[in-house]
Amino acid sequence: MSDPSSNAAAKPDRDPILIDLALQGGGAHGAFTWGVLDRLLEEPQLQIEGISGTSAGAMNAAVLVHGHAAGGSKGAKVALEDFWRRVSRAATFSPFRRTPLDVLLGRWTMDTSPIFLAFDMAARVFSPYDLNPRGANPMRDILAECVGFGNLAQSSIRLFVTATNVRTGRGRVFRNTDLTPDVLLASACLPTLFQAIEIDGEAYWDGGYVGNPTITPLVRECASSDTVLVQVNPVERPGTPRSAREILDRLNEVSFNSPLMKELRLIAVLRQVANAGDCEGARWAGMRIHRIASEMMVELGYSSKLNAEWEFFCMLRDEGRRCAESFLQSHIEDLGRRSTFDLDSLLDNV
Repeated sequence: MSDPSSNAAAKPDRDPILIDLALQGGGAHGAFTWGVLDRLLEEPQLQIEGISGTSAGAMNAAVLVHGHAAGGSKGAKVALEDFWRRVSRAATFSPFRRTPLDVLLGRWTMDTSPIFLAFDMAARVFSPYDLNPRGANPMRDILAECVGFGNLAQSSIRLFVTATNVRTGRGRVFRNTDLTPDVLLASACLPTLFQAIEIDGEAYWDGGYVGNPTITPLVRECASSDTVLVQVNPVERPGTPRSAREILDRLNEVSFNSPLMKELRLIAVLRQVANAGDCEGARWAGMRIHRIASEMMVELGYSSKLNAEWEFFCMLRDEGRRCAESFLQSHIEDLGRRSTFDLDSLLDNV
């Protein structure tokens, strides 16, 4: 782990840079986000004001804020590692494992695992209410152990967690004082795998259907104009999927990226047409967007999102750290000054 005091990206002559984080969901692929956060927390110039997260992004956010409240950046780093270790240990005896051939060939996929294939087929016929009538979810205990929700309520870092209201189809954004283990589980509740989570008499599913993550509260409720998006779902994928698995994987990626892309397009449009006298429009138009992502995610399919092997988590963490380091080396001087993500390109062919 690098020593932040010797990092070439650090520029001690600048004031702290206020940033927001937007963290996508993606199951086990959220370990990539862990790596990005691990590196960003080492940067003394960066001050996190708000975090919007969905699914695994929401869990990373809650764990980070809990750890930060208890012990600053170092506490946040320790808390994140502890969380991912617990997730891996809880899956030690999970039937979702790679086949010996996949292990031998260094492939992280479970697409050829007979148990995964059987479960995937069963999920198309039976619901979680049939297969898991008690609604058991091992993540509930892990979250209760890893997150002090009182710390979240008192933290100066603003949290925004999105879940989808099953009845209305609309998103609900939960804030610091609203957060509980059930809220985080709701944000990550894939309806083909888990029963809907009931909160205040309403049922909720995964927030990725309506905001993955939601940018709006970062714009409207935070002072920072710099949002760093950590994206784990590939926006572009070469070629045309042909197998049933490839088609479903791509549909999943497009669906879970769509709400985010709409919000980013809105920012791009408002940059061109917003009236300077319109506070709301000017606020949107003034947003500076930055993105940290990895081409490696193109090589990983849906099944690997259920892979909880510690070696897989560490590989993704290291890739996240590498990508964050590359971003800081190239763009830390741009933070607070200009966008490094080409928003205008999102308006092509629209």
